[in-house]
Amino acid sequence: MITRRRVYLEVLDGPTPPASAQLEREGYAVLPALFSAEEVAELRSDVERVYAEQPADLRNPKLPEEHREDFRYEMLNRSALCQTVIGDRRLLDVLEPLLGEDCHVIANTAWRNPPREEHRHGGGAWHIDAGPHIPRPPDVPWDDRIPYPVFAVGLHLLLEDCPAACGPTAVIPGSHRSGQHPPFDRLQDTGLTYEGRGAHALDGRAGDVAMFVSDVWHRRLPTGPDDTGRFFLQVHYGRRDLAQRLRPTRDAHQLSREAAERAEQPRDRTVVGLHDPLFYDG
Repeated sequence: MITRRRVYLEVLDGPTPPASAQLEREGYAVLPALFSAEEVAELRSDVERVYAEQPADLRNPKLPEEHREDFRYEMLNRSALCQTVIGDRRLLDVLEPLLGEDCHVIANTAWRNPPREEHRHGGGAWHIDAGPHIPRPPDVPWDDRIPYPVFAVGLHLLLEDCPAACGPTAVIPGSHRSGQHPPFDRLQDTGLTYEGRGAHALDGRAGDVAMFVSDVWHRRLPTGPDDTGRFFLQVHYGRRDLAQRLRPTRDAHQLSREAAERAEQPRDRTVVGLHDPLFYDG
């Protein structure tokens, strides 16, 4: 665990929430029934308003138009209630011991996946959300005297029940400590394991909050015949040093018009901060 004293991060010595310890150790944690039925109903109504009022963003041109409709990005900019939720102390109290008291939201996307057999986008293969932040060879074990550092945490606040039939997100506990990405030849393998541990489904009920470390291997599980879709608010929190991804860099950057125009070649663009959308922002 960490804390910021003056301008530097230091090891946090003191009690922390059990969910913080589980995130650090296992790579995930679930806070059941964190939000009441009334809170969920109010939030769901406002998120549905954004879907009705705001057209789908064109961030991934390879995504079929009907699949783009599943997402609404930068929700804290579009909903005052979403902005309130992301700063809820019940969430920050768990996150700050891992990310620091000045951690911030780097992405905030609503997901509304209707029932469908094909999921062109929706996390339906094993992946990590960027990273691994400390890559290392698989035969080099992590020194357990050093708590594994966490740089970003994703959060799903369920706006409706998500049982097994709806294809909940699953994680492989402990895989965030591997220093590896999921093996490319097993991205669709629901039987994938890490150190003998397999997929753990983060199914739940409306009002539950599931958190997972960005480096943990995770995916959406296949749906069943009783799939009714998924609906949740996703929030990614990162350390202060991680850039926000609420909008693609083509739309939000710190460059002058002249500097952006001079960046013609692909590496010229990335070196000044103009990146193609990927995790978090696309």
